[in-house]
Amino acid sequence: MAAHDTGQITSLLQRASKADDDAVAELMPLIYDELRELARAYMNHERAGHTLQPTALVNEAYARLMGKTQPAFDNRAHFMGFAARAMRQVLIDHARRHQAAKRCGDREQVSLSELATPSGTSTVDLLDLNDALEKLMAVNERSAKVVELRFFGSLTIAEAAEVLGVSHATVEGDWAMARAWLGRELAANVS
Repeated sequence: MAAHDTGQITSLLQRASKADDDAVAELMPLIYDELRELARAYMNHERAGHTLQPTALVNEAYARLMGKTQPAFDNRAHFMGFAARAMRQVLIDHARRHQAAKRCGDREQVSLSELATPSGTSTVDLLDLNDALEKLMAVNERSAKVVELRFFGSLTIAEAAEVLGVSHATVEGDWAMARAWLGRELAANVS
């Protein structure tokens, strides 16, 4: 992304945060490809045959982000952090609706390649992961946000540090702690 694109995106994000509908409309084409890549990364963690497609995930998350109560976005990285959270919430809501429709059927599974899972496989139940992240949020909010940014948002350590306003080393420590904590929490859910 060119420097002028980054400046233009930051300006549009700031205008969009002030309910400027023109800025919201101008912003989407500039960030769509990046949001689509983020959605693909999310969907790579989902089970095969998932009924939600990356385009629908992008559209739903964008609609939530640019709704009536969107936060003020400082820059592209800050926005992508919120986008990661919005996409996670869309997937959680989708999984809950899917589970309710099936009533006792299979639950949504996600791949956790960087986390020791209780079953020894690389997949866990999406709703169990969400519950574990909610518990982590209560214990260590910043570490939970690092998981959202790194795992769900596919942000680098440097990008996560920028979004959170902390050092590279702090994010690395939070990331290591969160992976270990979630691994233990998910193992406890299986026992």
